[in-house]
Amino acid sequence: MELHHEFTVPVPVDRAWPALLDIERVAPCLPGAVVEEYDGKTVTGSVKVKVGPVTVTYRGTAVFEEQDAVAHRMVLVANGRETRGQGTARATVTAALDEREDGGTAVSVRTDLTVTGRPAQFGRGVLAEVGDRLVGRFADCLASRLAGGAEEERATGATGTAEGVTAPAAPAAAGGTESEPPALDLLRTAGVPLAKRVAPVAAALAVLVVVVVRLRRRGRGRRR
Repeated sequence: MELHHEFTVPVPVDRAWPALLDIERVAPCLPGAVVEEYDGKTVTGSVKVKVGPVTVTYRGTAVFEEQDAVAHRMVLVANGRETRGQGTARATVTAALDEREDGGTAVSVRTDLTVTGRPAQFGRGVLAEVGDRLVGRFADCLASRLAGGAEEERATGATGTAEGVTAPAAPAAAGGTESEPPALDLLRTAGVPLAKRVAPVAAALAVLVVVVVRLRRRGRGRRR
């Protein structure tokens, strides 16, 4: 399925571009994500997803297939597989940045997503709702980091990094020196709309369990 999202960040495009490519600093804005290794093109890591009482961890890689610094366009292809299951996830993410008249940057993101396994049971509508909320959280987190870096730069007179970006240091994901972030809770992220959709399914499963238990008990009673 294909998802489209747009958001803005309060810095010029020349600062927003390197910030989005700084994976180790961006990762804390992605719920459940852990970066294990990044060589400037390929990211190795994991994403932990919680669906009700079930937690699924995907491990895999993400590769920048395109990084056009002139057009401010990037293409990232990510592939992951469940560590304890047969489910898979694949996403091709295309992002384009444009300078706004107010000095900020507009970011347009198109995601071609394919998911198999337990999270796929919720369907396109629910996953789209989750995607909308996650992008919103990511945009707020990134904007906060960029704005914070700009204020610190003005206050201290620092020149920033080689790319001209300063931001609060992110927790070290590689090497396991910091605790893992909490799993991305799909039910909590989607909120009430998802809960309403899942409730009938959960109720049906509960009734099925009760019926099976009763049949087993009756079967045992008859054998006695």
